[in-house]
Amino acid sequence: MFGKFSRAPLTALVIAVATITSVDAQTRAVPETKAQVQLSFAPIVKESAPAVVNVYATRNERRQQNAYMEEFFRRYFGDGGGQGVPPGRQQSSLGSGVIVDQGGLVVTNNHVIENMTDVKVALADKREFEAEIVLRDSRTDLAVLKLKNASNLQVLPLGDSDALEVGDLVLAIGNPFGVGQTVTQGIVSALARTQVGVSDYQFFIQTDAAINPGNSGGALVDMKGRLIGINTAIFSRSGGSIGIGFAIPSRMVKAVVDSARGGSRVVKRPWLGAQLQAVDGEIGTSLGLDRPTGVLVSSVYEKSPASEAGIKRGDVITAVDGQPVDSPDAFGYRFTLKGLDGQTPITLLRGGKETIVHVKLIPPPETRPRNPLQVRTRSPFTGATLVNLSPAVADELQIDVSQEGVVVADLEETGVAARVGFQKGDLILAINDQKIVETKDIERLLQRGERYWEITINRRGRVFTTMLGG
Repeated sequence: MFGKFSRAPLTALVIAVATITSVDAQTRAVPETKAQVQLSFAPIVKESAPAVVNVYATRNERRQQNAYMEEFFRRYFGDGGGQGVPPGRQQSSLGSGVIVDQGGLVVTNNHVIENMTDVKVALADKREFEAEIVLRDSRTDLAVLKLKNASNLQVLPLGDSDALEVGDLVLAIGNPFGVGQTVTQGIVSALARTQVGVSDYQFFIQTDAAINPGNSGGALVDMKGRLIGINTAIFSRSGGSIGIGFAIPSRMVKAVVDSARGGSRVVKRPWLGAQLQAVDGEIGTSLGLDRPTGVLVSSVYEKSPASEAGIKRGDVITAVDGQPVDSPDAFGYRFTLKGLDGQTPITLLRGGKETIVHVKLIPPPETRPRNPLQVRTRSPFTGATLVNLSPAVADELQIDVSQEGVVVADLEETGVAARVGFQKGDLILAINDQKIVETKDIERLLQRGERYWEITINRRGRVFTTMLGG
């Protein structure tokens, strides 16, 4: 039986976003005497634990009853086609966070507060504060909160996750299973873990320090009492810790917090303007590589930073600003950390020779207005928000921008569109044999009140047609 990855919901942490400092390699040592073996982690815990907080989030769900729609979905999709939430039910979430400065900014996992409306934070000293959600970022699974009327806050300094080495001792601080603040100890088991399936930027620190449900958003701390990761997920067959936990590196945490400090409600990312894929053994052989390495450029968009820098289809990207990359996830992580200022060197292999190009760090452009259409009229699209496709939209939804069309940008959980099977990122290519280029095309069809809808969809490269009633 294979295990599965799951977010380790719930934990707490507090951090001060300061200048990233380096770990002195000379300070790493194994115990040599009995006195050294009897040394305790208590001094680190005393300094770090007060900065770890509990995050409580709630929302009230209300579901409007509609006998006709209930019968419609029972008839066509069965009783299991999405049950919704009973009227008046209160949903809640418990997690952890980190205070990033004396001004009251707290970092936590996005999945801890996702879809929540009311957020409270409880400190280790029993004080509680209401919190405003300043920034949510599902792609990194990080969120930033702002405590209201808070003062005298304990903070945890931010360390440098790039300076970690496999075997380094670490502490995990959080609130597993809601039993109260707990500290566990372990080592860094691996670095740059990808394919965990938790966020778009999969570049995790792996640790064997016990992380359990309730630890999400908690602190992974090094032996100098610095935050080097946000505990996010576990690999488990039972739902409990088996010694394989994952944390988001502090470098990515800093990038997200910097965006929040700059007043942005979203993380600003640079745009490459190229499609990338992993280099496996077969591709590596066909390219004449000694071993699979880097990421293959499978296509380049016109007038993009990649195109202007001279990157071509078939190039293999091996490093971003000197940092090696061996997967699209690793490239996305390293490239995002560069921010939106100036340009960055990209190392390529082309025809067996290494070359360096410089790519401008600019955001993906809105080549045409989004013109969002929130569908309320009766149709298969009811409850969906549709927008015109552009590089900016494609980057946000992580889809290909090589085609024209209208994309599903958002879905109401209990709306018709979600119930009939639409997904965020679906590209609507045609309806009733009419090509769809912009949201106005769909708006005209909605006004006509079509009796049936033959819809052609591109879902992340797979094109299919479905027939739905009006």
